[in-house]
Amino acid sequence: MRRKIPESTLPKLNRSQMITSQGLQKLKEEHDHLWRVERPDVTAKVSWAASLGDRSENADYHYNKKRLREIDNRLRYLRKCLDNFKVIEYQPNHEGKVNFGAWIEVKNEAKGFQRRLRIVGYEELIGNPDHISMDSPMAKALMNKEVGDVAIVKTKVAEFEWKIMKIEYVK
Repeated sequence: MRRKIPESTLPKLNRSQMITSQGLQKLKEEHDHLWRVERPDVTAKVSWAASLGDRSENADYHYNKKRLREIDNRLRYLRKCLDNFKVIEYQPNHEGKVNFGAWIEVKNEAKGFQRRLRIVGYEELIGNPDHISMDSPMAKALMNKEVGDVAIVKTKVAEFEWKIMKIEYVK
């Protein structure tokens, strides 16, 4: 039997607990789908596979039991996250400056790169290549800047200059 490691001994991750309302809605939908659709389906498969008899060589049983554990772990994580997240809504005073939830168009004139990014919370990054975490060096450098300002992004490798071309918010 595996021992559960107390949470107090686990390393604390330096992640902000902020999320956009769209991100929170997606997490709620994921939780609802896992709880109402996937979990009952996998539970039925585990029951069916267990009814076949010898479980030691039953691949269906082992696979679905593992999948059920994964679903339960994700559900526990989502419940904990949903309770702890602080939803940051658009405020009119955000207009004109880079803040959480902003879509920013930036240009690195030295390299000739131009990108469009959105600053969001950590949980919103998955599956969104044009989103960056508000805890990233890029987002920290861009915060509170205005159109035309240059943000200097310091990384372990080098420093990069990004000029802010445009700032938009989802209203």
